[in-house]
Amino acid sequence: MLRVARRFVGPASLAVGLVAAPLAQAQQTETGAELSGPVVSAIRVEGNQRVEPETVVSYMTIRAGERFDPVKIDQSLKALYGTGLFGDVQIRAEGNDLIVSVVENPIINRVVLEGNSKLSEDQLTKELQVKPRAIFTRSKVQSDVQRMLELYRRAGRFAATIEPKIIQLPQNRVDLVFEINEGPSTGWSGSASSATRRSATAICARSWRRGNPAGTASSRPRTITTRTA
Repeated sequence: MLRVARRFVGPASLAVGLVAAPLAQAQQTETGAELSGPVVSAIRVEGNQRVEPETVVSYMTIRAGERFDPVKIDQSLKALYGTGLFGDVQIRAEGNDLIVSVVENPIINRVVLEGNSKLSEDQLTKELQVKPRAIFTRSKVQSDVQRMLELYRRAGRFAATIEPKIIQLPQNRVDLVFEINEGPSTGWSGSASSATRRSATAICARSWRRGNPAGTASSRPRTITTRTA
């Protein structure tokens, strides 16, 4: 990546009467080096499908016509990730151009719950942030898994597990499937005392140590297949 050379020129020691002139010269030299640094001629966007290039550039803090600035480039990278629109972003220099390569997060085609019987689909979907036609993000899926597990804990099913899976579709779309194993009922509900809940948590912890991951979930979605719509 292009760098802007910065220099500060000035004698280490001078007579008191000669200090002002060298310092002024040093400041002029530094300013000249900054102004003569490479300038971004253009910002080009690659890999976008739904998001317009102008929209991508609008989230960035660096602009064409400005000098290459690693701080602004880093800020732009974080800003683009923060939109939730992209699963991957890379920014690099080619000559005096800045190239922004993005991988867009897919659109959710549908959300499917499998394996639930003790809790209805309506009860579970009320807790979901992910919706059909929304942008898929892993953080939302992980949050939704925890929300649904909390519902099962309140229903006394501390051993419930949920595994999210994605089915890739054409045109950068996915089906999102939550595979639910409700596990056995402990007989305790959300109205149980805190002492009872702590006891149930201890049971789950012992179950984990024996190799049975009670009350846990694989919150990272797993891609299982690719198919045509």
